[in-house]
Amino acid sequence: MRRLAQILFFAAFVRPFLRLFVGMRVKGREHLPASGAFVLIANHSSHLDTVALMSLFPLRDLWRIRPCAASDYFERNKIIKFLSHTFIGILPIDRKHIRRDNHPLKVMGEAMSAGSCLILFPEGTRGEGEEVHDFKPGIAHLIESYPSLTVVPIHLRNFGRALPKGEFVPLPFFCEVRIGPPPQLVGTREEVLATLKASIVDLGDDN
Repeated sequence: MRRLAQILFFAAFVRPFLRLFVGMRVKGREHLPASGAFVLIANHSSHLDTVALMSLFPLRDLWRIRPCAASDYFERNKIIKFLSHTFIGILPIDRKHIRRDNHPLKVMGEAMSAGSCLILFPEGTRGEGEEVHDFKPGIAHLIESYPSLTVVPIHLRNFGRALPKGEFVPLPFFCEVRIGPPPQLVGTREEVLATLKASIVDLGDDN
């Protein structure tokens, strides 16, 4: 039932909204992996970011796309928890009470082993404007744990204008999703983070 509810939500509401209200355009769709586990990373400035990334995939595959989300925020009450799991299919990540059994790397690894593909926003929180802020180290730890993992960089343009942080009424700005090829990730954690950030910044700078 959850899969059906999610498909109906995206088919009847999300996709028409993104296409007609914000005129979402996609560049570089050929860089999306056709199979296997992978991680999408993107800059983050709007609540629209997650559904925009999920909408890149066929409706039948939505169940596989799991946005990693802070459990203390997206499970803070029963209503938010129900909506987040039913229509978005979040992968809840505990930020405050981390134990061996709920460690983020363990949770993400198990999800990928079960066939899921993850969405991560390495900045850690929503920013303002088009600037890409420094990445948190979590994505580097994940890559270190899974060296063969495919990481696809994406730059989201104008979503922060269409629905800015702290606002709840969207505005009709034309938005764009720019998808880049998975970069070669070698070196220290700091070097990996720098490479990932540069791959998203470069997509934003390319007009």
